[in-house]
Amino acid sequence: MTDNPFHHDRYTRSNGYDPAWVIENQMGPHALWLLESLVEVMPIEPGMRVLDLGCGMGMTSIFLAKEFGAQVTAADLWIPAEDNEVRIAEAGVSDLVTAVHAEAHTLPFEADAFDAVVSIDAYQYFGTADLYLGDLVRFVRPGGRLGIVTPAVLTEIGETVPEHLAPYWEWEYCCFHSPDWWRAHWAKTGLVTVDHADAIENGWQDWLVFNDLTAPTMTGWRADAAIDTHNMLEADRGQYLGFTRMAATKPE
Repeated sequence: MTDNPFHHDRYTRSNGYDPAWVIENQMGPHALWLLESLVEVMPIEPGMRVLDLGCGMGMTSIFLAKEFGAQVTAADLWIPAEDNEVRIAEAGVSDLVTAVHAEAHTLPFEADAFDAVVSIDAYQYFGTADLYLGDLVRFVRPGGRLGIVTPAVLTEIGETVPEHLAPYWEWEYCCFHSPDWWRAHWAKTGLVTVDHADAIENGWQDWLVFNDLTAPTMTGWRADAAIDTHNMLEADRGQYLGFTRMAATKPE
């Protein structure tokens, strides 16, 4: 038995992180679970230079440093770098993680600066644009890798939102796409080879569990959003909603 309410049989590395810390720094679905699912198909090695794009409050960047010994650049637009620097220092990984305030379209890096780019529950906000991958891939060295996990509709939705989702649908959900959509979106550019694209097994259930466990800590609009998310996921039960996981390689 465990006292950790976020204990997960699959994501064993994430089990070692303080639940209170996870709640304090979460900005959506459990970011460490999502990242741990990505590294199943896109391994991170010690010393790799990794850009964590849209890192939020830095949980995923800290995880990459602690668990894999990666040299991480933690980049986010919404969270000030100085705030993340405090969390990084408290986690004891200031020697491995550098916080940067950056907008995804104006990244302040040199070409070929990174061995890998990861983006957890963030890439959907900017990466659906047809030309964005071309902006991003220049920062990855030849032979380097890119990996994302995003909320998904597992089957693309046409002009009409399914009836059971309509009461909860926000227009921003139009950035949710299926693994097949994301695979084609990257593959047709010729800029990368897509190595893996799938839906995370039981992703909707993990989303629901984490939402419901953290809902009592929410206030204001976040509390209302947690209720809507619960009702939406229960109504759908994996028919449409989940997570896309994708990894790709930049040619040598």
